[in-house]
Amino acid sequence: MTDTSRTTPTGSVLLIGASRGLGLAIAEEYLARGATVVATVRGAGRTALHELRDAFPDRLEIESVDITIPDEVAGLRDRLASRWFDLLFVNAGVTNAEEETVATVSTDEFIRLLVTNALSPMRVVEELAGLVPPTGTIAIMSSGQGSISNNERGGFELYRASKSALNQLMRSYAARHRDDPRTLLLLAPGWVKGTGVGGPNGALTIDESIPRLVGTVEAQRDRGGLQFLDYLGRTVAW
Repeated sequence: MTDTSRTTPTGSVLLIGASRGLGLAIAEEYLARGATVVATVRGAGRTALHELRDAFPDRLEIESVDITIPDEVAGLRDRLASRWFDLLFVNAGVTNAEEETVATVSTDEFIRLLVTNALSPMRVVEELAGLVPPTGTIAIMSSGQGSISNNERGGFELYRASKSALNQLMRSYAARHRDDPRTLLLLAPGWVKGTGVGGPNGALTIDESIPRLVGTVEAQRDRGGLQFLDYLGRTVAW
């Protein structure tokens, strides 16, 4: 049963990981569309997100959380417990050297990738899903590199594995919550310049990817179920 004591701002977004890059662009796009955004950074330092808040002081709030620390995620949940969000968008991830393989990667580096890219985003979903009403959306930034079917070139071997693990964990989450009416999305933003994977050679700019990706999220509102989609709304093969 819905707790009607919570406030429900129209177009409310909880965005995890927005200090720079794709996350910052997502915050900018939702603010441009009139949404109210709570966005997170790691640590207490000033970031580009703080500069964005200067332009939108009434509609952008900033919280601090390191998603690899469960107590910090629980603390964020407690601070926001009286509120509803139409969208929970988890945008957090790291990469490693493209040429690194299972033959050369250290155990610590492999653990870092899996914990940051797969385990921690799903822990965020588990902790914060209760802030999203039955009509809401839970989205996670995945990657086309996480598609097993489409991996014909190799490269970014460990990053690919971490995103594939994320996709599998999200499918398990959806299976455990098969009666949940909320929309669940795994999203591939495309090969974007200036990101850890895209580097200087990406085929898309952030401005070419993110507005379309946000449009894809909005187009799926109220549809329910789990989908793996790219920034143009096309289904990505698992």
